[in-house]
This record gives sequence, structure tokens and C-alpha cells, in this order.
Amino acid sequence: MSCLEARDDMFNLNEVLEDIKRACKNLEGTIKKTELIYSDFFSEECRNNVYLKPENLQFTGSFKIRGAYNKIVNLPESAKKNGIVASSAGNHAQGVAYSAKSLGIPSKIVMPNVTPLIKIDATRKHGSEVVIHGDVYDDAYAKAMEIAESEGREFIHPFDDYDVICGQGTIGYEILEQLEDVDEILVPVGGGGLISGVAMAVKAINPNIRVIGVEPEGALTMKTSLDNNKITDLDYIKTSAEGVAVRRLGNLPFEIAREYVDGIISVSEQDIMEALLMLIEKHKLVAETAGVLPLAALKKLTVSNKNIVCLLSGGNIDVVTISSMINKGLVSRGRIFCFSVDLPDTPGQLLKVSQILSDLRANVIKLDHNQFKAMDRLENVQLEITTETNGHAHINEIIAAMNKNGFSVKRVY
Repeated sequence: MSCLEARDDMFNLNEVLEDIKRACKNLEGTIKKTELIYSDFFSEECRNNVYLKPENLQFTGSFKIRGAYNKIVNLPESAKKNGIVASSAGNHAQGVAYSAKSLGIPSKIVMPNVTPLIKIDATRKHGSEVVIHGDVYDDAYAKAMEIAESEGREFIHPFDDYDVICGQGTIGYEILEQLEDVDEILVPVGGGGLISGVAMAVKAINPNIRVIGVEPEGALTMKTSLDNNKITDLDYIKTSAEGVAVRRLGNLPFEIAREYVDGIISVSEQDIMEALLMLIEKHKLVAETAGVLPLAALKKLTVSNKNIVCLLSGGNIDVVTISSMINKGLVSRGRIFCFSVDLPDTPGQLLKVSQILSDLRANVIKLDHNQFKAMDRLENVQLEITTETNGHAHINEIIAAMNKNGFSVKRVY
């Protein structure tokens, strides 16, 4: 059965749960049953008991393998023989490629030009033929549908498919196997396949558990559609969380979410960067920006002393992006402080500033002493300093001490 729309009892959760249990059996030996990790740090930060569901530790670095494998293994033999095709710029591509190789099925993945080389190479290494086409995902999707028609291949949709959704639902089933007393589950939302699968699995077992979606402020696809009570395409998307940068929800995920999702939390880019930094620093775990959306949402919760599960959806992020996000997160958390002051061009001024920073235990990372940047270049010299600090309160202490000693601080970042 390829989609819920074909079912008269589309919201019969008892039957859906049986399909999810079958998906669990299909996935045995193929995926990792990722174990919940209790987080002392995030628990203290939001005054709840926070558990991490680390799907970033899957074989392909993402939850996507669950839905892709369940869909492909359930295909009729004729479809398997003809091969499959998919379109993706990332995690779905690797899930499909890995699954097809495991099952001995020929696969072809269409990826847009903007796809990072690391993801193209990973998809090829899993055995798929990769076709680069178009500038955006929509172009790649159109090409994949063309290939499906001309070559007789089965198209594997990343989220708008019942078998895919049931595969993703195995995550919800696993969570409740590992922790019965769950109050809320926070789930990243892109096209909606993940949250719809998790929501149906969870609500079938315990309808009192709240399933909350998390979206970046620059890609509120689910929230906009639910608010309008109809699927609404976004005209513009801007977010660092490219894994959930989807203009249009799937039809099935929208219907399921409308019935079973308890709310949507939106998070800022600053929230995302801070969450990524804290996950790396406190848990030594690497996740992609879309993957940390639930952690970014923790500060928005209005409950306390509850058991909260944060689903870390994936960890496929390149080193350059990690570096950039960490630096931005450090600034956001008040761990890096860059400022400038104009100093009188007389001996001892630099030493005086250095002593103030030393007394306040601010570690100097970079220093630029430039006479040509000063407002009054005849008498002053501008000093720009980047320091390692211990939070915003520490930064305020530095500014106050500088002002007390006659230095006017201009914050750079």
C-alpha cells in the first residue's frame, strides 16, 4: 500500500501501528536502534528531564534510511526489477542509495547543482548512479519524475508516502520502548514525513503524549499550513537548516499532522547555532543544523519537570559549516567578544588595557593596533581586541571596567 489516501480508515491507529511494527521487523539488522541519551546539561537549561534520540548516529547519518528502506523492501518484485529513482540534495539520497544496494536493486538519484560534493560522493559510494540536474530541488524532482516515466522506475518520495511514513514511525515506537513515561517529543519538521510517522506511532500507544514540531523562523512550512488549515506554499525560505528548507508539505503528512501533532515551535537562527554548539561541547555529538531544532526549542517550552525527548534527526554536516556555526554560536552565547577602543597615542595605554582584561580573566585571541582606523588619527590609535569570555555577564563586566578606566568601548560582535 503506497499511500494513506488509498485507505478508507486512514486514521485507524491500531492498523497503522501494526504497519509500523511490520516496518520495525523490516528494518531489523539494517538500522541502528539508537538508544536514548539523558542530558544533564539540557535538562538543567530548561528545567525538564531531557533525553536525546540520536538518529545522527545512524549508518547513513540520518533517520531517512528508515523510511527509504521500508518503502523499497515493500515494493512488488516487478518494481524492484525495473529499479528505483529518487530526487534529493542530501539525506534521502543516501538512505535510498544504501537501501537499494542492500536489497540488490538498481537505483538512480537526481541531485541539484547546489548539492555539496561530500553528499554526492557519499551517494555514489552507496552504489547509486547520480544525475546532477537543475539549480534547485524542484528541478531535480521534475527530472526524477521524467526518468521514472521514461525508464519505468519506481519513484521513492522522501516524505509523501505511507510506507516511508511508517518507516519513520519506527522512531516513535522505539522511543516508547526505551522510555514509557514520556510527556513530550520534539521533532524537526521539513516535508512532514518524520513528524507524521512519529505522531501516529506515539498516539496509537499513548494519546496523552504531546508531539511537537519544530521549524526555523525562515521556513515555517508546517505552521503556515496548519494556521491556514490548508497546504500553503512558502514564497521565500531562508534558514541555515537546509535539511528542513521545504516550500511545500506533503499531502499525507499535512492530514496526519492536522489530526495528531499538538503544536509547532519556531526557533531563530541564533537558537539553532547555540544548540549546535552546546550539543558538540556538552555531549561530544555532531548534528546538522536541522537535526538540532528540538534542542533549540527547549528554551521555548512552558512546562517544567517533564520528560522531554528531542529527536536529533541527522548529522550530515561538513567541517566548514561546523566551524562557521560554532563560531556564531560562541558569539551568541557570549563566549567570544570583539570590541574596539580609541587609545591616546602615548606609551603604556596598551599595557593598561591588557591589565584590565587580565584582571577579569578574559583571554585575548586576536589584537589589531591600527592608527589609521582611529577617529582622531593625529592623537589616537584604534585597538580592536577579540577575547574569549565566559558569557554575557562577563562581557558586561569587561565593558564596565573599560568605561571606569576612561575607555569607550565599541562592540564589533
